[in-house]
Amino acid sequence: MLTLPESETRPVVSGVRGCVASSHYLATEAGFQILTKGGNAIDAAVASGFALHVVEPHMNSIGGECPILVYSARSRRTYAISGQGTAPRKATLDYFEKNRIKIVPGDGLLPAMVPSSFDAWVTCLSKFGTMTLKEVMAPAILYAQNGIVVNHHLHAKIRQHARRFSSEWPSTAKIFLPNGKVPKVGQVIKQSDLARTLRNLAKAGSLEKAREIFYSGTIARRIIEFIANHPTRDSTGTLHTGLIDTQDMAEYQTRLEETVTVDWKDLKVHKCGAWSQAPVFLQQLRLLEGFELTQLGHNSVDYVHIITEAAKLAFADRAAFYGDPLFSEIPLGHLLSRGYARERRRLIDMRRASLKLRPGEGTVHVETKIKSGKPSGDTSHVDACDSEGNMVSATPSGGWIYSSPIIEGLGFALGTRGEMFSLRKGHPNCIAPRKRPRTTLSPTLVTSNNLPVLAFGTPGGDQQDQWTLQFFLNVTEFHMDLQSAIDSATFHTTHFPSSFYPRQAHPGELHLEDRITTRVVGGLRRRGHKVVVEGGWSNGKVTAVCIDHSSRVTSAAASSRMQSAYALGY
Repeated sequence: MLTLPESETRPVVSGVRGCVASSHYLATEAGFQILTKGGNAIDAAVASGFALHVVEPHMNSIGGECPILVYSARSRRTYAISGQGTAPRKATLDYFEKNRIKIVPGDGLLPAMVPSSFDAWVTCLSKFGTMTLKEVMAPAILYAQNGIVVNHHLHAKIRQHARRFSSEWPSTAKIFLPNGKVPKVGQVIKQSDLARTLRNLAKAGSLEKAREIFYSGTIARRIIEFIANHPTRDSTGTLHTGLIDTQDMAEYQTRLEETVTVDWKDLKVHKCGAWSQAPVFLQQLRLLEGFELTQLGHNSVDYVHIITEAAKLAFADRAAFYGDPLFSEIPLGHLLSRGYARERRRLIDMRRASLKLRPGEGTVHVETKIKSGKPSGDTSHVDACDSEGNMVSATPSGGWIYSSPIIEGLGFALGTRGEMFSLRKGHPNCIAPRKRPRTTLSPTLVTSNNLPVLAFGTPGGDQQDQWTLQFFLNVTEFHMDLQSAIDSATFHTTHFPSSFYPRQAHPGELHLEDRITTRVVGGLRRRGHKVVVEGGWSNGKVTAVCIDHSSRVTSAAASSRMQSAYALGY
């Protein structure tokens, strides 16, 4: 067990009814309320998800996206809810070529996909929940109407983009620049338009009617009217309108899919498909099967080196092969096979860090930036479980208040996940109508003997499947409890092309929290890693839940990084 100073740790929380952990304490409280009222883990996760859309508007929104993994105790199966919006039918490669747009920008209206978070939550609730939409939305509506208290992170994001809000995005400024000024830390911001939107959905009377309002009714019409009539300047330096139309909204449908899995000893690890980056987690596990990790020593030079080199190989394959499997044949069976892992493992040199991008075959085309300055986005996460054996892991994101303007009258922005598409013909992730961009969002759910035992995730873009991999290994290989596994110092590489505009890669670069010893830092540098030492509690915001089926006790933990994630048990 790793021992950390008491001041830097929190307790693992437990309950006999269920547990919730999320990126924000108010969202955790929302899910906790649902558990105490008799809801199951799915009901609790949906309530937390809607609350996250309100309390972290700089991290996610109901206009964004939300991949979800669900274990249903009723069916004894694990499901993936795609929760990733699709490209509009006008979003063709020909459109971008004719307009001489060389890369899908990361802000504005042009990269907006059909909003998918709402339908993902509705699908989750209708298939696996027990409560009504009105019941699970109640906390979020209350938070939006009564207001949220501005924390340091939200304050910093508003201050960073205040000039754009005031000069270009009046609908955003109206809410997030009250009285024309950047709100202070501790000030209350009310989101009355969003509260009205959520209330109208909640009182629709049925999930089907609520969905109709969002995708075919008043909300859809308002979205389409706004994005068609408010040209917005984006990172290309040009004004663009949005491409989503009535047909795109009306025909959108969330997919309920099989999970992608690999075995890790007596555990089965479940992830979403190659329309997300999630299989890189599984590829890393396959590569690491060939090493005795515990003998290397936790966060030793050899351990950090091997984990990092495995990540480089897996993420190189992500860049080369991943995309929406409904449009391209993705060789996941091959990429996740033990034979392929053996071949790739031979490329790991224990003496030297690799400085090249090495996919399994061929080369990776790295699209270069047009113009710097795209604001970095972030994400939220929620996990929930109950003593009946239901479990959820979900990663809502997109619709950040600083990447796209608030839709006037609705109170939320659209996600800009289209920036992750390639514009290279023939690439599995090349843009096409109705296609899902290869997202970074990557929840994880683990089963044993066909029972759920662990769910976890984190914000962090390309780093999600690096930080969560370390958490998973901390639990399974080094036998840490949930909180110690989360609190342990993290590291990640930015060796491969970023999923975000402007797609920069930093070959050989390795970021370490400064709690990793100077001896290890020196050893990694001698092997050729370009080490960047960062603050001791700066990377990752992992939350997690687990179930002990022998006692039916549920447990949860949340990172103290960024000071907003919390866990509660009942």
